[in-house]
Amino acid sequence: MAMEIERKYLLDEYPEALINDGIIMIEKEQFIEQTYLALDGDQELRVRKITDSGSGELTFTHTFKQGWGIAREEVEISISEGLYDQVIKAHGAIPLTKRRVTANWNDVIIEIDDYAQVQMLVLEVEFPSIEAADRFVPPAWFGQDISTEKQYSNKKIWHDLQEAKQA
Repeated sequence: MAMEIERKYLLDEYPEALINDGIIMIEKEQFIEQTYLALDGDQELRVRKITDSGSGELTFTHTFKQGWGIAREEVEISISEGLYDQVIKAHGAIPLTKRRVTANWNDVIIEIDDYAQVQMLVLEVEFPSIEAADRFVPPAWFGQDISTEKQYSNKKIWHDLQEAKQA
């Protein structure tokens, strides 16, 4: 199983000025809809529909993750649109939706997620090793490190959306 090693930060605001000044170079923008099929302790199964904002290309994925914190095991596979649609229809859940901007900042790839259903901006940085993640010193504009705070996890936000739907 592959290891996903990432740090997450809570942005106070979208870094528009840094983009305008060329400090952050946008590489791509996507719209993501994700639904969790099963959650059990530190394990999760989810599906995603990813729309590339530039080309309109659609991608569908099925992902298994295990673990908490900055390092988790992850297996992600591509699935067909038909399979995605069947799973979503059978599940009947509200997908978590977000706009993702992938960009280059100082030769570091960052992903900024702007959530549609909650007012939250999260910046993620992936690393090749835990040691690299531990050595990383973020600039102040990254905001609070929320890498190990479960209340900011996608699955927690998605779960809260489902509970609100039933209330």
